[in-house]
Amino acid sequence: MIVGLDKSTIGTSVERSTRFGATFISDRRRNNTVWAQLITTRLKPDREGDLPKLAEQLQATEQPNSGLVRSMIMRDQKDPSRVYTVVVLESEEKARAREKDERRQEGLAKVRALMEEIFDGAPEFVDLTIIEEWTS
Repeated sequence: MIVGLDKSTIGTSVERSTRFGATFISDRRRNNTVWAQLITTRLKPDREGDLPKLAEQLQATEQPNSGLVRSMIMRDQKDPSRVYTVVVLESEEKARAREKDERRQEGLAKVRALMEEIFDGAPEFVDLTIIEEWTS
Protein backbone atom coordinates (compact mmCIF):
# COMPACT_ATOMS: atom_id res chain seq x y z
CA MET A 1 0.00 0.00 0.00
CA ILE A 2 1.51 3.34 -1.03
CA VAL A 3 1.22 5.85 1.78
CA GLY A 4 2.28 8.91 -0.23
CA LEU A 5 5.26 11.04 -1.13
CA ASP A 6 7.59 12.25 1.58
CA LYS A 7 9.94 15.08 0.65
CA SER A 8 11.67 15.24 4.05
CA THR A 9 13.44 11.89 3.96
CA ILE A 10 16.07 12.65 1.35
CA GLY A 11 15.27 16.16 0.25
CA THR A 12 13.26 15.42 -2.86
CA SER A 13 10.41 13.11 -3.81
CA VAL A 14 10.67 9.69 -2.29
CA GLU A 15 7.97 7.06 -2.46
CA ARG A 16 6.99 5.52 0.88
CA SER A 17 5.03 2.35 1.32
CA THR A 18 4.21 0.07 4.22
CA ARG A 19 4.62 -3.67 3.85
CA PHE A 20 4.89 -6.36 6.49
CA GLY A 21 4.76 -3.75 9.28
CA ALA A 22 7.86 -1.89 8.06
CA THR A 23 8.19 1.36 6.13
CA PHE A 24 9.99 0.99 2.82
CA ILE A 25 11.46 4.04 1.14
CA SER A 26 12.26 3.86 -2.57
CA ASP A 27 13.96 6.53 -4.61
CA ARG A 28 11.91 6.91 -7.79
CA ARG A 29 13.69 9.94 -9.25
CA ARG A 30 15.07 9.65 -12.76
CA ASN A 31 17.99 12.09 -12.77
CA ASN A 32 19.10 12.11 -9.17
CA THR A 33 19.96 8.80 -7.52
CA VAL A 34 20.54 8.54 -3.79
CA TRP A 35 24.18 7.62 -3.31
CA ALA A 36 26.27 6.19 -0.48
CA GLN A 37 29.84 5.36 0.29
CA LEU A 38 31.11 2.57 2.54
CA ILE A 39 34.53 3.30 4.05
CA THR A 40 36.41 0.45 5.72
CA THR A 41 39.34 1.08 8.05
CA ARG A 42 41.32 -0.80 10.69
CA LEU A 43 42.16 0.74 14.06
CA LYS A 44 45.65 0.57 15.43
CA PRO A 45 45.86 -1.19 18.83
CA ASP A 46 44.44 0.81 21.76
CA ARG A 47 43.01 3.61 19.57
CA GLU A 48 39.29 2.79 20.08
CA GLY A 49 38.95 5.79 22.38
CA ASP A 50 39.73 8.15 19.50
CA LEU A 51 36.58 7.29 17.51
CA PRO A 52 34.35 9.83 19.32
CA LYS A 53 36.95 12.55 18.63
CA LEU A 54 37.01 11.55 14.95
CA ALA A 55 33.22 11.70 14.77
CA GLU A 56 33.22 15.13 16.42
CA GLN A 57 35.80 16.46 13.96
CA LEU A 58 33.87 15.05 10.99
CA GLN A 59 30.62 16.63 12.23
CA ALA A 60 32.38 19.99 12.64
CA THR A 61 33.32 20.03 8.93
CA GLU A 62 29.72 19.74 7.71
CA GLN A 63 28.20 22.64 5.82
CA PRO A 64 24.55 23.54 5.16
CA ASN A 65 23.02 22.11 1.97
CA SER A 66 25.94 19.74 1.38
CA GLY A 67 23.62 16.92 0.32
CA LEU A 68 24.45 14.84 3.39
CA VAL A 69 21.51 12.67 4.42
CA ARG A 70 23.14 10.50 7.08
CA SER A 71 26.53 9.37 8.31
CA MET A 72 27.25 6.42 10.61
CA ILE A 73 30.48 5.11 12.13
CA MET A 74 30.31 1.47 13.25
CA ARG A 75 32.67 -1.14 14.73
CA ASP A 76 32.67 -4.83 13.87
CA GLN A 77 31.48 -6.82 16.91
CA LYS A 78 33.62 -9.83 16.00
CA ASP A 79 36.69 -7.77 15.09
CA PRO A 80 36.58 -4.43 16.98
CA SER A 81 39.63 -3.16 15.10
CA ARG A 82 37.51 -2.96 11.92
CA VAL A 83 35.60 0.29 11.56
CA TYR A 84 32.97 0.94 8.90
CA THR A 85 31.63 4.36 7.98
CA VAL A 86 28.54 4.75 5.82
CA VAL A 87 27.86 8.17 4.33
CA VAL A 88 24.54 8.69 2.49
CA LEU A 89 24.11 11.67 0.20
CA GLU A 90 21.34 13.00 -2.01
CA SER A 91 23.37 12.20 -5.14
CA GLU A 92 26.86 11.34 -6.32
CA GLU A 93 27.09 14.82 -7.83
CA LYS A 94 26.43 16.38 -4.40
CA ALA A 95 28.98 13.99 -2.87
CA ARG A 96 31.69 15.05 -5.33
CA ALA A 97 30.90 18.74 -4.82
CA ARG A 98 31.02 18.20 -1.03
CA GLU A 99 34.49 16.63 -1.35
CA LYS A 100 35.75 19.80 -3.07
CA ASP A 101 33.96 22.31 -0.80
CA GLU A 102 36.64 24.79 0.28
CA ARG A 103 34.78 25.52 3.53
CA ARG A 104 35.47 21.94 4.67
CA GLN A 105 39.14 21.66 3.74
CA GLU A 106 40.76 23.05 6.91
CA GLY A 107 38.66 20.78 9.12
CA LEU A 108 39.27 17.78 6.85
CA ALA A 109 43.03 18.30 7.14
CA LYS A 110 42.65 17.76 10.90
CA VAL A 111 40.45 14.71 10.27
CA ARG A 112 43.02 13.20 7.90
CA ALA A 113 45.82 13.78 10.42
CA LEU A 114 43.84 12.03 13.15
CA MET A 115 42.96 9.18 10.79
CA GLU A 116 46.66 8.65 10.03
CA GLU A 117 47.31 8.42 13.78
CA ILE A 118 44.54 5.97 14.66
CA PHE A 119 44.07 3.80 11.56
CA ASP A 120 46.39 1.11 10.27
CA GLY A 121 46.76 1.67 6.53
CA ALA A 122 44.67 3.52 4.00
CA PRO A 123 40.87 3.38 4.07
CA GLU A 124 39.00 1.35 1.45
CA PHE A 125 36.12 3.06 -0.37
CA VAL A 126 33.10 1.43 -2.01
CA ASP A 127 30.65 3.65 -3.93
CA LEU A 128 27.03 2.50 -3.69
CA THR A 129 23.67 3.34 -5.25
CA ILE A 130 20.81 2.95 -2.80
CA ILE A 131 18.03 0.80 -4.24
CA GLU A 132 15.69 0.48 -1.24
CA GLU A 133 15.62 1.71 2.34
CA TRP A 134 13.16 0.78 5.06
CA THR A 135 12.48 1.29 8.74
CA SER A 136 10.10 -0.43 11.09
